[in-house]
Amino acid sequence: MERIAAFERVSQEQFTSDWVACFGDDTGAAQAYRLIRLPKRATAGSAGYDFILPCRVELESGQSLRVPTGIRARIADGWVLQIFPRSGLGFKYRLQLDNTVGIIDADYYNAKNEGHIQIQITNDGKSGRVLTLNAGDGFAQGIFLPFGITEDDEANGVRVGGFGSTGQ
Repeated sequence: MERIAAFERVSQEQFTSDWVACFGDDTGAAQAYRLIRLPKRATAGSAGYDFILPCRVELESGQSLRVPTGIRARIADGWVLQIFPRSGLGFKYRLQLDNTVGIIDADYYNAKNEGHIQIQITNDGKSGRVLTLNAGDGFAQGIFLPFGITEDDEANGVRVGGFGSTGQ
């Protein structure tokens, strides 16, 4: 196995700013920041690194929420971090990521928002069941994958922003 990345916390200031953008005020942000745990694999054979909730989440059927994880990833060139929902939550609640698969590029680490990985989830279940997850529960998993580029690739842009910034 190649060691190609490292997880880190974003600063408390960045986390609080993104928390306010998600929840409207900073109530609970300091407590959530203290609860941030870096993603880890559950077993030696696991491909996915579990992302842990820094706060309690309740989602009604059809409801979405952006979760500020407090995590950033320093990734070697030629690799990408892909984010997926934990499979058990997908089966039980149809928990989905709103962009289906989160793509964290290596240059996102240096974005203006410190490369803060935020994951928007939806309880897409049709049963009416409320999805309740507690602080400390795993809700998503990240998998590092290598990628290639075309022989005639000439990309030379530099990322400065976060979500959707590469197309601007």
